[in-house]
Amino acid sequence: MAAPSPLLVLYGGTFDPVHAGHLAIARAARDRLGVPVHLMPAADPPHRPAPGAGAAARVDLLERAVAGEPGLRVDTRELRREGRSYTVDTLRALRVETPARPVALLVGADGFRGLPAWKDWRALFELAHFVVAERAGDPLDRDLPAPLAAAAAGRWTDDPADLADLAAAPAGRVLRLRQPLHPGSATEIRRRIAAGEPWRELVPPAVAARIEAANLYARGGDTGRPL
Repeated sequence: MAAPSPLLVLYGGTFDPVHAGHLAIARAARDRLGVPVHLMPAADPPHRPAPGAGAAARVDLLERAVAGEPGLRVDTRELRREGRSYTVDTLRALRVETPARPVALLVGADGFRGLPAWKDWRALFELAHFVVAERAGDPLDRDLPAPLAAAAAGRWTDDPADLADLAAAPAGRVLRLRQPLHPGSATEIRRRIAAGEPWRELVPPAVAARIEAANLYARGGDTGRPL
């Protein structure tokens, strides 16, 4: 009898650019779950403005960020599909390949609270687990939009003993992930670069070096487009 497939953890986003906060969340999930985390850049995110850098440039920055990081991998499946990067479409395609494999989406607290704006968001609970980076002092199940609170009811866990549930079922649980907070955001980093303000301490050194060398995000600088 074949051994069950390990939990697949997908961490999606524009990573525009990848920064220390992204890596902190990915490392925390890797260490908590004991499996690799796949950082999955979006080609054309439907819920936000177009990225400041093209997909090829963002992938390059991600690969530099995770180089030498055990258990962190770059997953380009959304870049290989035409059209917008709807998460539900990505998961449905994955389920055709592996119907029973346990899959988890790693998201930040704000991303989870914004789920009702996502395409077919209720279906996501039937396609994957959620691992949600929870801020200290700000419980995720507080002040959720009512439809999301109803959809997530009975799915919550933060008990280490319940981690086995994520590996035993393909989808359906919501795990709280407590992780250290880091200052800055991709939006703030882009603003600082364009304004000529300090920003390098917010990204890995290899990422900072590449942004500078390619003149990414500077006003009038290269966006890394096209693919």
